[in-house]
Amino acid sequence: MRTLVCTEPGKFEYATGEKPQLREGQAIIKIKRIGICGTDLHAYEGTQPFFNYPRILGHELSGILVEFDAAPGFVEGEAVTFIPYFHCGNCVACRMGKTNCCTQLQVCGVHVDGGMVEFLSVPSSSLIHGMGLSFDELALVEPLAIGAHGVRRAAIMKGEYVLVIGAGPIGLGTMELARIAGGAVIALDINEQRLRFCREKLRIPHTINALSANVVEQLSEVTNGDMPSVVIDATGSLKAINNAFRYMSHGGRYVLIGLQKGDISFNHPEFHKREGTLMSSRNATKQDFEHVVNCIKRKEIRPTAYITHRVDFDDVKNEFENWLNPENGVIKAIVEVPYSSF
Repeated sequence: MRTLVCTEPGKFEYATGEKPQLREGQAIIKIKRIGICGTDLHAYEGTQPFFNYPRILGHELSGILVEFDAAPGFVEGEAVTFIPYFHCGNCVACRMGKTNCCTQLQVCGVHVDGGMVEFLSVPSSSLIHGMGLSFDELALVEPLAIGAHGVRRAAIMKGEYVLVIGAGPIGLGTMELARIAGGAVIALDINEQRLRFCREKLRIPHTINALSANVVEQLSEVTNGDMPSVVIDATGSLKAINNAFRYMSHGGRYVLIGLQKGDISFNHPEFHKREGTLMSSRNATKQDFEHVVNCIKRKEIRPTAYITHRVDFDDVKNEFENWLNPENGVIKAIVEVPYSSF
């Protein structure tokens, strides 16, 4: 079995390993597509916190279910994706149904080896039915589910203004799920190319460059003086996170999907007088994954529109570094795993 290992920051090596053997409560997936996300890029750069090398990356995955134990309703040979956040099932978070923030969480491709392989063993409980979607679509369910979870946390009401900060893949998905939830979406980013993508591909009616001198004034104009009642950060930028407190309406909610290693800060009186609500949003749950699959199936989202780069598994080592360069216009890169022997 071929694998691709990130042996140290800035270095990949192809290796050969044994195909995983079926174990109790596990399923084996023949990987067909691998989506490349910010976590993978940061791990390659050496900037991903709490990351150990060597590590097999990859958690945006789809493939063929070839063997399984304890997976009622699934059949061998069906196309699947899976929830890559492996939880304990016993901690306080899991007992509340918040498996996405399990105290013992093991994220595939981060804490444990991931999907840059031909075959991957995962817990059977993590499987998600393909429902007739393509391998490309299924590989992008996970990043869309991140946005779906943040939108669900925000409890968006029909017609209210939703400001999404960051037009990367997570932000784009968040915008689409916010639109589906009934929100009037505003996109904020510093990259004009990505803002153009929001207008042309996602039909986002309002886009603002965060480098503008009058962002607050533009938001006020769009929202008829109210300001957005929902603000969602999908950047992980400390500057962006701190700035966005002043973009929130009175009575508004601020959801942090993006993660920052440092301390965030804001003016307490300004936040207090708004009676603002601040929430984090970590990963996603099965409910979010199934919601995304249904949205794609109903053609409410076209995730393949995000794919700007595509490579064969054997070319990842040579191409990966190019995806770090903003000038290459990468929104989503997809890796195809063509091997067909079982």
